[in-house]
Formats: sequence, C-alpha cells, structure tokens
Amino acid sequence: MTAKAASIALLALLVLPARAGVEPGDGPEAFPVAIAVDAARVGAPLPPIWRFFGADEPNYAYMKDGRKLLGELGRLRPGSVYFRAHNLLTSGDGTPALKWGSTGAYREDADGRPIYDWTIVDRIFDAYLERGVKPYVQIGFMPKEMSVKPEPYQHRWTPRAKYDEIYTGWAYPPKDYEKWGELVYQWAKHCVDKYGRAEVESWYWEAWNEPNIGYWRGTPEEFYKLNDHAVAAVRRALPTARVGGPEAAGGGGRWTHDFLEHCLRGTNAATGKVGTPLDFVSFHAKGAPSVVDGHVRMGISAHLKTMDQAFRLVASFPELRKTPIIIGESDPEGCAACQGPQFGYRNGTMYSSYTAASFPRKLELAERAGVNLEGALTWAFEFEDQPFFAGFRALATNGIDLPVLNIFRMFSLMDGRRVAAESSAEVRLDDVVAAGVRGAPDVAARAAIDGDRLAILVWHYHDDDVPGPEADITVDVRGLPQGAASALLHHYRVDRRHGNSFEAWKRMGSPERPTAEQVAELELASRLAPLESPGRVRVEGGALKLRLSLPLHGVSLLRLELGR
Repeated sequence: MTAKAASIALLALLVLPARAGVEPGDGPEAFPVAIAVDAARVGAPLPPIWRFFGADEPNYAYMKDGRKLLGELGRLRPGSVYFRAHNLLTSGDGTPALKWGSTGAYREDADGRPIYDWTIVDRIFDAYLERGVKPYVQIGFMPKEMSVKPEPYQHRWTPRAKYDEIYTGWAYPPKDYEKWGELVYQWAKHCVDKYGRAEVESWYWEAWNEPNIGYWRGTPEEFYKLNDHAVAAVRRALPTARVGGPEAAGGGGRWTHDFLEHCLRGTNAATGKVGTPLDFVSFHAKGAPSVVDGHVRMGISAHLKTMDQAFRLVASFPELRKTPIIIGESDPEGCAACQGPQFGYRNGTMYSSYTAASFPRKLELAERAGVNLEGALTWAFEFEDQPFFAGFRALATNGIDLPVLNIFRMFSLMDGRRVAAESSAEVRLDDVVAAGVRGAPDVAARAAIDGDRLAILVWHYHDDDVPGPEADITVDVRGLPQGAASALLHHYRVDRRHGNSFEAWKRMGSPERPTAEQVAELELASRLAPLESPGRVRVEGGALKLRLSLPLHGVSLLRLELGR
C-alpha cells in the first residue's frame, strides 16, 4: 500500500489497530468502552513521580547487565532519574548476593582509628551518573567494626530461607554515634569534593531503611539519634543538602507519627537544638498478591490503602502539607528477590498493566489528601547471573527488558499539563482502594498536553490473572486548537504480542541458554514500538475520534502531534 493509500485508509477508519493478544474467534466477545478526552480542560502540571528506582544489591550497578539497565533508566529522563540502594556502607569486598551488597567504606586500625575507603561506593555512583541517573543516597547499613553486635554479619540468604534471616550485625546501632556521624560527614564531604557542590545538592539523602521493622535492631529513640547524627553530618559537609526520611515500612503508623514529631519538635541528639531538618518525607507502600483457584490475584487495594493512610498521616502535620513526599518503595509486594507462585505476575503483562493502573491513582490519592507527592520509587532493578525470567521482581533479565519497563517508557513520553479524561469503564478510585479490581475490569485513561503534543495512556486492568474479553474502545478527543487540521498518531502498545520479551521467550520454547540469535530476537521483542506505522488523522472542529481494541492487561499510549 502506498503512503497516500495508507493515509486515506486511516482517514476513513480513523484508527482501528489489529487486535492484539486474543485472536478473532478464540475469546469472549469484546465489550464497548467510551473514553472522552477534553484537551481544553487543562489542569495542573503532570509531575514525573515514576522516575525513582532502587534495589537491595548496590554492586549490580557497575556490572554488565546493571550498566545496560541503568542506561535505559537514564534515557527515560536524563538527569532527573534517581536510584536508591541498600548496603552502601555495609562491610565487605563488593561481592554481591541476593539481598546483599557491600562497599567496605569503613574499617578501623588496631588502635580503633577510622579508615575510610570510597573506592567501591564511588564506582556505584559513577555508574549512575555516567548514565544520566542520580543517587538517592541511603545512609546505611552499619559497618561491622562499628556495630554493637557485629557477629554474625554477612547473611547467606536464599529465596527459600526465612526473610528475617537477613537481619544480622549490619542492622544494629553504632557503638559510637560520634564515629557514625564522622563517617557520614567524611562520605558527604568526599562526594562534594568529587562530584561538585551543585551536583550533590540535587541528590536526596536519607538514613537507613524501614527502621520500624527488623532492618533496625535498636529502639525508636536510638534511631532518632542515628538519624540526627547522620543528617547533621550531611549538612555539615553541605549545608544545602536535601535530607529526609524515615523510609518506614508500610507507612509506619504510630512509629512514623512519633518520628515526624521528633523531627519537628524534639531535641536533636547531634546539635542539641529543637528539631531535625526534613526536606522530604518518605515511607513505603506495598501490595499483596496471592494465589486464588490456581491463578495470581493482585492486591492493588492494599497498596493504595497503605499510601492513602500515610498521606493522611503526613497531612495531619500542618507544617508538612507542602513538604515533598517520596514513597521510597512502592510495589505490588515486598520482596524483589523472593520467588513463589504468588509472584507469577512479574514477567508478563500483569505487572505492566498494574503499574499503568496504579501510578495515576497514587497521584490522585495525594492530591485528595492535600499533600505534595514528588515521587513513587519502584523497587526493582536486575539480578546478575541468574536464569532468564527467573521470577524475581525486576525490570530486566540478563539484559533483556521486561514488559513493565515499557510502561515507564510510556510515562516518559507524557509531559506538560493534565487534561480531562473520562471512561465509561473506569473503576472509581474509592472502589479500587476499598476492594481492588475484582468485578468488572478497570479500563481507563489519563492524558496530558505539552504544546502541540497530546498523550493519552489507556489501560485494561484486572486483579485476576485469568483470560477475559478485549475492550472495544472509542476515544473521543475534543478541545483541540481550532487551527489544527490533522494530527500524526503514534500508537504504542504493551500486551502479549507487543513490547513483551517474556511471551517471545515462551514462543521460542523457553530456552535456558538462548543463542545469540535468540537473544537478539528477545531484545527486539522487548522494545517499546509502535503498534503500527504512524499515520495522520483528520481534526475537524477541534475534535477527532480514535478506535482501538485493547486486550485484558494491555496498555496503549496514543501520542498525537498536532499539525496545521
């Protein structure tokens, strides 16, 4: 077909992509959905809350596949993507393992004098910065020679072990808080000297991880002291540094309330003054997938409910209503390195569609609570030298991107200000928070306009990983500039057959060791690509109409470039 003929066909049909995921005649009948987008109803700017990532294992960052994935993350929004990692001060030689990492940044000589070595931690941060990613600095964990209970220190955890077996000597308070503070000061000062004041001013600094559960083997008061000394040390090295916390598990409830109270009105253990600087507030929120009748059922309700409660907690402090919030870990469940039937969602479109459906709701919950959500961090990266598609919560496997990474690529293509988007099949926010998506599927859209570009994200989500009918969607777009005569449409898709390396791997027989040709095929299948060639659609009276068929657990991004 010639380019002219293709253009005429598009104008005649508007947009009618081939059905993806379910072939005609082999599934239930599609159901109609009407989506209305009003580009003239412009709202607030769309904040890129998605641009935060993290992992337990910091040393993967400078390994082969880690470097490759960092490059993909950095390209999403160069200089604005952040990475948070555990174990940046943990003792060891840098050899990684599941839920483990180390840098050997601190040791002591025979007389107990500190010896600082930034070689490995510099290698980690260099890997970030060389690829357009900035550090979200987690100050921890406790070096062996500083811990009040140093033995046992390095754990030997496996996915079949009990989770609490990881809590060894690195989780305990320091023997000397002054030495702890000096370690943090020397590290922060070194970062300023190496990377420059302006660069380090753009980072986030926070002490520890989930100190309200087993990650901290001290009392709450001892944690306040640890945090006070860490924050004072960072600010001594760089008075303009951005500091916050407490990265509590599950929002933290009363524990987080008391921590915030201490930061606002308590006596600072390091300075003796009232209060501890708090430039951002951070907590964690997780979902709760399970296996029901032989299939995975996601727990989006638990995920959103946790953050809703935490937002309200932060809002209960008038001083913090405008303070940026970062959900320092925000995921469908809690353990990226764990394996099991309930985690069967990770490689495929359950994870990608969940991500598309959950991120807009995070922002809407924050706005309803009247707080300032700056970021929601996805605790997923990659696991070096593991089997292909091993079932970990990750963004890539052996250098092959998973479908979920394509959702972040879609997010990166949405800029500007939000515009009104309504769907006849959207599940109400309160209903998703209360009960998840267990009845009718959630087929909804969010849109943003940036100059002459309009982006519309459409998802078809359900908590249950079972077959279901496609959505036959009509998208009515109104409120476009009256001078626009046409628009160039780019239609991106993630479903079983598009942007999906996992399904491609299964179609080739799930090889344990793919050949070089198969790896190249998987890499091609993993990319975010147009569902069809871009084509022009006519705009009449500031309006146009699009049609698409979206499979269950599929996600589409419609990107319109307006012409005159």
